[in-house]
This record gives sequence, C-alpha cells and structure tokens, in this order.
Amino acid sequence: MQANSRLTLVGAGPGDPDLITLKAIKILGSADVILYDALANEALLKHARPGTILQFVGKRYGCHALSQSEINILIIEMATRHGHVVRLKGGDPFVFGRAQEEIEVARAHGIAVDVVPGISSALAVPASQMLPLTCRGINESFWVTTGTTQSGELSADIELAAKSSATVIMLMAMSKLERITDIFKANGKGDTPVAIIQNGTCTNEKMVIGTVKDIVFRAEHAGLSNPAIIMIGEVVRLHPTLVAAEAQQAILQQRV
Repeated sequence: MQANSRLTLVGAGPGDPDLITLKAIKILGSADVILYDALANEALLKHARPGTILQFVGKRYGCHALSQSEINILIIEMATRHGHVVRLKGGDPFVFGRAQEEIEVARAHGIAVDVVPGISSALAVPASQMLPLTCRGINESFWVTTGTTQSGELSADIELAAKSSATVIMLMAMSKLERITDIFKANGKGDTPVAIIQNGTCTNEKMVIGTVKDIVFRAEHAGLSNPAIIMIGEVVRLHPTLVAAEAQQAILQQRV
C-alpha cells in the first residue's frame, strides 16, 4: 500500500462549476486519482494537476457506469496503488451521496478518510431561482427527501411531508412525479404551487412552475427529466415571475 493512501470525499456543488469551495479546488489539485460522478461538472477536472488519473464512475437514474460495490473496490485499488483518491460527488457527499458506505470500506482497509462538504442542490437550486425554503409567516421548516428508496420504491416520508406545511424538496423523483402529486392531492394540496428545476444552476437549466394538480402535464409538455429537483410548497409563490404576475393582476383590477 502507498504510504500516502487516503480517500477524500469532495462535494462538487449543484452544477455550476463556480459553486465549489476553495478547499475543494485545493484538494482536486492534490489528487493522484479523481473518481467523479455523473452529477459532478466535468469542468471541475481542470483543477487536477497533470498526470492525475481521471475516471468517470457515473451513477444516477438511468445511468450506471459502475455499481456501488464496484466503486468501493475501485477506491481501494486506486488508493493502494496510487495514493490520494478524490471521490468527486455532485452536491454534498452526505446528501444522498452514499458517502458513509465508501468511508466504511476505506477505513476497513486502513485508508485514511477526509470530507470536503459541498453545496447541496436541494438548497442551491431553489436559491438560484430566488425561491426561499422558509419564509416568515409562510412556513417554519423544510423537508429534503429522495423520491426513490434503495428498493426502488417511493419513499414513505413523502406521505408524511405532504401532511405538513413544510416546503418539500425531492431529489431523484421525476420518474414518480405522478404518484407524488396523487399523494399531495389526497392530502388537500391540489392547489399548492410546485416548481421543477432541471439542471439547476447550469447554462442549460429549465424550470416549470405550476400546481400539484397540473404540474405533471406542464412537466411533460416542457420535456423535463432528470436531473431535476421538485419543490412543493407555498413559498413557490414567491418566485419573481409569480410575484410580478400578481402585481400586474392587482394593477388591472384597480383599473376596472
């Protein structure tokens, strides 16, 4: 084993390559190997020094270059043979990034582990659209949940979230959008506003705003797909386009 064998889990941020921390950039420049995911912007690889081994290990819905067990094996092999391995993960490693599994495998093989947090898309993507997750007088909390569990089923937490007044942010959930809206409608939330943002913070970002009862149609019409976040909650009404439309409507009513 290399004397400097170690693993660093690095959060790549939500997509925009500028939304990565200075510490993450420094770590990328010190790596012997970078194993990067599908949601990590490849523009970040320019921070690697010449000669660094760069390997794509993409994992997201419909895109599995390697299974998680294969990635775990690769981490051990690369760290043992080359030294410092950086796992570059979209968003933050600890938000649905399966970081704990990789940490446990590395430690079991005597490999030191560090973590560099990243900006989660659950927080950054709404913010980039001027959508707050919480707002005084509207809600006091927010949920961040996956749409798909390890078994491939819809998360039971969505049923609980639909009963609350919280903003609900769902990741990896586009394939189950219709079932999700059915749950919210069953809880009396048919008129609750919804925003779906695909490729958030990136140049090819697309967004659709609607309500629980019509968002499936709107998303299909716009051709939205993964990677995207689904945001359900009254705070969606604060999006600048809706605020402007409401103000314009108020002006028209005054003229009548």
